[in-house]
Amino acid sequence: MKNISSDSPEAPGHLDHRDISGGAARAAVFGVSDGLISNVSLILGVAGAHPTASLVRLAGLAGLVGGAFSMALGEYVSMRAQRELFEREISIEASEIERHGAAETRELARIYERRGVPRELAEQVSEYMMRDPAVALSVHAQEELGVSLDSIGSPWQASISSFVAFAVGAVIPLLAWFFTTGTAGIVGSVVAAGVATLLVGGLLAHFTGRSYVRSALRQLLLAGVGAGVTFLVGHLVGYSAG
Repeated sequence: MKNISSDSPEAPGHLDHRDISGGAARAAVFGVSDGLISNVSLILGVAGAHPTASLVRLAGLAGLVGGAFSMALGEYVSMRAQRELFEREISIEASEIERHGAAETRELARIYERRGVPRELAEQVSEYMMRDPAVALSVHAQEELGVSLDSIGSPWQASISSFVAFAVGAVIPLLAWFFTTGTAGIVGSVVAAGVATLLVGGLLAHFTGRSYVRSALRQLLLAGVGAGVTFLVGHLVGYSAG
């Protein structure tokens, strides 16, 4: 008979959990979704006014580049500010541990007690954790600030990832306009964006654990509303070369 340990995936009651801490793949999917929906709306909004194909391409390229840089710079500023805030708080915590070790030990014990750990055991665990300054800082940062020292995040990495993800999504509805024009270009953008939107919805369902069909159709509906409204506005406003 095959032995199954208690921590084996085949053990009764074992559940596999998704990794929800890293978030890099999820962020990429959301970036692609943003680029796709915003640029297909822009392209169809301009195309609805029936201008020349070169003007639609220009608008699409401007939306791609401007949106990608906006996403990248916004992500960099946000992540940089967050990282600096975390670093400041962690520095303060390190100073407190060094100067007031006993008080920080008692504080950590109280945190464990509030979580249901018996007082004596909470004190023992806290004293053990405080023996190593590096471990003590890591534990206090996690328990008091909710920050893992290993996953503060890189502003440059987040910025570049956002730029690339947005650009990938934004280029999909634009590709048709490099090969065709007019109604064919509009249809090409709609089909390409529709297929891509369904795929993005499916990927989002993978991370949320929701129904693939429902998530994909919801994503398609939202993208369709945005693109449809901007197309209608462009059609009503019209285009004049003068």
